[in-house]
Amino acid sequence: MLKFDVKRKINTLRDILVGKVPDPKAQVEQITIAMIYKFMDDIDLEGMEFGRLGTRAFFRDDFEKYAWANIMQSENSGQQRAVLYAEGIDKMAMNPHLPQLFRDVFRGAYVPYRDPDTLNMFLKEISEFSYDNSEDLGNAFEYLLSIMGSQGDAGQFRTPRHIIDMIVEIVDPKKNESVLDPACGSAGFLISSYKHILENNKDKNGKSTLTTDDRKHLSINFAGYDISPDMVRLSRVNMYLHKFTKPQISEYDTLTSEEKWNDSYDVILANPPFMTPKGGIIPHNRYRVQAKRAEVLFVDYIAEHLNPTGRAGIIVPEGIVFQSANAYKQLREYLVNDNLLYAVISLPAGVFNPYSGVKTSVLLFDKTLAKNREEILFVKMNNDGYDLGAQRREIKQNDIPDIINIVKAFINGEDVSYSPLVTLAKKEEIKKHDYILVGERYKVVTVVNSVWPMVELGEVCEVFNGSTPSRTEKVYWEKGNIPWFTIDDVRTQGRIITYTNQHITEQAVTETSVKILPANTVLLCCTASVGEFAISKIELTTNQQFNGLVIKTKNLLPEFLFYCASQFKSELFRLSGETAFKFVSIRYVKQIKIPLPPLSIQQEIVTEIESYQKIIDGARQVVDNYRLTIKVDPSWEIIKLGDICENLDSKRIPITSSERNQGEYPYYGASGIVDYVDGYIFDEDLLLLSEDGANLITRVTPIAFSITGKVWVNNHAHVLKFQEKDTQKYIEFYINQMDISNYVTGAAQPKLSQGNLTRISIPLPPLETQQQIVAQITEEMAIVEQNKRLIEIFEQKIEDKMKEVWGE
Repeated sequence: MLKFDVKRKINTLRDILVGKVPDPKAQVEQITIAMIYKFMDDIDLEGMEFGRLGTRAFFRDDFEKYAWANIMQSENSGQQRAVLYAEGIDKMAMNPHLPQLFRDVFRGAYVPYRDPDTLNMFLKEISEFSYDNSEDLGNAFEYLLSIMGSQGDAGQFRTPRHIIDMIVEIVDPKKNESVLDPACGSAGFLISSYKHILENNKDKNGKSTLTTDDRKHLSINFAGYDISPDMVRLSRVNMYLHKFTKPQISEYDTLTSEEKWNDSYDVILANPPFMTPKGGIIPHNRYRVQAKRAEVLFVDYIAEHLNPTGRAGIIVPEGIVFQSANAYKQLREYLVNDNLLYAVISLPAGVFNPYSGVKTSVLLFDKTLAKNREEILFVKMNNDGYDLGAQRREIKQNDIPDIINIVKAFINGEDVSYSPLVTLAKKEEIKKHDYILVGERYKVVTVVNSVWPMVELGEVCEVFNGSTPSRTEKVYWEKGNIPWFTIDDVRTQGRIITYTNQHITEQAVTETSVKILPANTVLLCCTASVGEFAISKIELTTNQQFNGLVIKTKNLLPEFLFYCASQFKSELFRLSGETAFKFVSIRYVKQIKIPLPPLSIQQEIVTEIESYQKIIDGARQVVDNYRLTIKVDPSWEIIKLGDICENLDSKRIPITSSERNQGEYPYYGASGIVDYVDGYIFDEDLLLLSEDGANLITRVTPIAFSITGKVWVNNHAHVLKFQEKDTQKYIEFYINQMDISNYVTGAAQPKLSQGNLTRISIPLPPLETQQQIVAQITEEMAIVEQNKRLIEIFEQKIEDKMKEVWGE
């Protein structure tokens, strides 16, 4: 877990360096080198205290003067410190007293500035780090990467220590087993495994039972790979700091190299990179699953490199467990049918904050266990002991101890179905659902074909009208501090209300009919937007469009009433009559009936629906926040759109709606298909671009879209033909992300004329780069569409659940 103090120190160091070392990557280099330098001195001093009779091991003879403690002596001036530190950095690669891994760290290192004041401040801040807290090295380095942005671009995120420790505790590496992390980063999994083995090899007095041979085998049995030389350097040092004098960490491209392909391990633990480079990865042909996605290949690699009785724990992005693309499905089929996977732990989105809010799961492999089980265990983690915001503050709720116990009990053959965190699914059932590894898919419905007593709302709720204080009375509105709720609050934050956009004063409450409604009031719209509903998590007032349903019995949960409100719309429409202005009075609202199961059943229903809602919310974040983005390289040639395509506008033929004969061929307009007609005028790959309409400015929908095959196009869309299909698609994506307002004329009716269309400036990369961009964006958009489909599926599940409650 990234500590606030570490974050503060790093930010201070960056502030010190920024004037002299503006490049973030160079800042990472300078801070990391300095921390390692300081840690070496800490190790040296520790060695002097324990067994070397006051003699340094690293900084001695001609190098003694470069020891950190000597550089930082108070009698040294800032200039003297600057000279000693710069000389030390320059010469450390030649220090014969250092282990080779430290000499490698300093090879080529140098201080790019000589300002003594800056360097003095920098060195004093570095002195605050200590070998006693060696995990700070990994935390600090990866926090720097997150600031640079390279971490997210590479799909690499700092794995929280408590999540690593949970996985290690479950997988349970033994002292005689070989352990690999094929994407080791700062070696967190390897170090946690080492600590786990130490802890599990003690006698009753707490003394280690590991022999000299055991420790020797540990140093040989632990291995890590990473493609980044910076991370290899960091992990080697981190391993050294944890008593691995010759760490087996290799700079190695796990996904494309075959050099280590024949190596296998008893235990593999990993949090592999999630992102794939543009154009995909080009792997060799020894993988079981043919894919170009990094996360698919890493899981395949791990499965292929386990020994016959091997075990693994892998953190994977959520797409692995449900995406429908062939490679993902083929991978899941392999994991299930070949008896590798025995459990999936669903982690909450936000576990990787502050680096990323990405949703992840943990796949657990055990070749022996999976072979003997017909079921796969799904465990849902709701809380990991920290809130899911950017600061990750510690909270009381923590499912990790329970999850460890659940998985261990499952491994031991015990019944774990009692836990609300658990879903068990037979492999045959998983096969029927395209091997989707989402536990909610296989949950047994708690309430089936049950009919509960029906009660009127008036029996279980007080129903209050909302009201609007006079707008002309400023004393009711100015500097108000009492939340006042309207339909706009639903539109801005959804149906769970935690704040309001407007406030009224206490005077408005005392002098008008406005009533303060308590938290957990269900808000039901009975005027105009009839059927809209929400639940307040705060005290508030509301306008006359809404009624407040305040529960007056202990036999009804507010959340259950809230979900019941989703079923009120048709009844409210019936009660409001066929008038233009819909209104339902309180008298009729009180007569609406709801089913009233026992409280325990209500809670089960609420828990199930909330689990679906969390999936919907996560998928909606993807859909709402995705923005098509093409990062332009300044070296790309700038061309005019008219120079790279043929304009076919002259072939367009508009047909009025009264003259159209219905048929099978799409009839296109400015924003897509308008109708279907019985003829066509184009039969080829084309790009259509809106010629007129407000959408040219508002951009609610894409203004450029590719079409193919037999179609008819009216005169509201420009028709462009390209020689290269990838260029067409690149232009489509680029125009949909760019601001074209400078090319649009007309205020009342915006228009993109053919002349202005041809003058649109386009940065055009080489064809190969176009293809890579098109492939990447196409894949991103496919993922967005999958998330839209996920929203539809789980909204339907909620709808089906509530219909079931009603006995439909």
